[in-house]
Amino acid sequence: MSIGSDVREPVQDVEANTNHARFSSEIVPYFLAMADAGVVLASSVVGAVGYQLSAGYPMPDLLPICAVGLLAAFIHILRMSGSGYYDFPECTRPNVEFSEILVCWFTTSLLLALFAFLLKVGVDYSRGAFIAFCFVAPIGLLGARKLTKACLGAGLSAGTIGRRDLVLLGDPAELSSFEPLDYLAFFGSPNVKRFVLSHEMDSAARALDDSCIIGQMEGFIRQHGCREILLALSWSDNDRIELVREHIKNLPVAARLMPDARVRSLTNYKSSVRQRILTIEIQRAPLNRLERLVKRLMDIAGAGCALTFCLPVIIVAAIAIKLDSRGPVIFRQKRNGFNSRQFVMYKFRTMIVEEDGAQVTQATRDDPRVTNVGRLLRSASIDELPQLVNVLRGDMSLIGPRPHALAHDSHFETLLRDYAFRHHVKPGITGWAQCNGARGATPSIDHIAERVKFDLWYINNWSLWLDIQIILKTMFEVLRKRNAY
Repeated sequence: MSIGSDVREPVQDVEANTNHARFSSEIVPYFLAMADAGVVLASSVVGAVGYQLSAGYPMPDLLPICAVGLLAAFIHILRMSGSGYYDFPECTRPNVEFSEILVCWFTTSLLLALFAFLLKVGVDYSRGAFIAFCFVAPIGLLGARKLTKACLGAGLSAGTIGRRDLVLLGDPAELSSFEPLDYLAFFGSPNVKRFVLSHEMDSAARALDDSCIIGQMEGFIRQHGCREILLALSWSDNDRIELVREHIKNLPVAARLMPDARVRSLTNYKSSVRQRILTIEIQRAPLNRLERLVKRLMDIAGAGCALTFCLPVIIVAAIAIKLDSRGPVIFRQKRNGFNSRQFVMYKFRTMIVEEDGAQVTQATRDDPRVTNVGRLLRSASIDELPQLVNVLRGDMSLIGPRPHALAHDSHFETLLRDYAFRHHVKPGITGWAQCNGARGATPSIDHIAERVKFDLWYINNWSLWLDIQIILKTMFEVLRKRNAY
């Protein structure tokens, strides 16, 4: 695009009642889980103490009673959270999940009885107290759910609670068709950040304006850490949908397309906060909070142990590099990480050159730039050990797509449409591609396409067990020295 008088000013986004909420909806699941835990623990104490006193027995020891209550709370919350019971906005719907609560508590009671039998705790916790606990708890859980729903409804209506993890992007016609209750039905809150696309009728001018607005949205998402985009677009407007998909693929967020006004009219849709709204997922979200926490804990433990175990090798390698050739021991190069954020990656220097600019030449077999010590380090993958520091710093993970030089990233993104999805997770020291032999240089588009295929499969199928498998397979790949030069 040439710069001149014809350059259009970006259309400003329109927002109403957005981001003025005092509390974020992200705290709602934690609040509900804590409320249920408090109810179960109190029910344990009330049931046991009430039974003991009514039966004429002395005041019981509260320690085993509280222990049983905490165990019951943990089991109940774990089972309910697995069914999305605490998810927002589902938890804001006014109807109390009567059957779900009773069924979950019944199975929780059976598990508690099984644990009591296996651990032989009947001496410290009488059967009468346990039965009283099992009857009191569901009453408290149902009452607490009704009360919390009323509090959430009041907070949403007053604008005290808002959604800061979500943005709404749509064309003017679709957004104007929303009624006030639609915002509660779709988003669980009337306080949602909105970005309104262009009013232009000319296709070229509209695409330019839309790109500017989507760029503003991308900046907002990166700044505020939003996790989801909802799209209010006409289903018949394929060009606009494809334009939006092309822009947001660099963002590690979920994207869902809502039913447009025509689809809602065909299905006799009526705005209601009581109904579940079906949307189409056009971009999958990366790892959720729990998965990221598990992966991070594994990274810290694994990198810490590896650094301790490999410390003698690291010291010997550093001395050998210093004695072999002039230059620094550690080679630093900028790479793109999670959400395309740049970081400085560390490696042992294995070449006589240090490239980190617009032109970075990939290493080839028998490359004359590789030093004598560097060739040994590269063949054994010892040159990658300093990246354990990147893992501890949080720039990288033990397992993930291998990061490429910035110059290569820019080039590959123009060749492969799905390349940008690799930035939806943290880059790794090793990955699914590497342990399947797709490592080393990428001299052709087929080589990088194969690597991207493996990386995307890993992102879409991540599990803790898969990471453990990759670590074990990587050890064999290091011994095989396949494509290591």
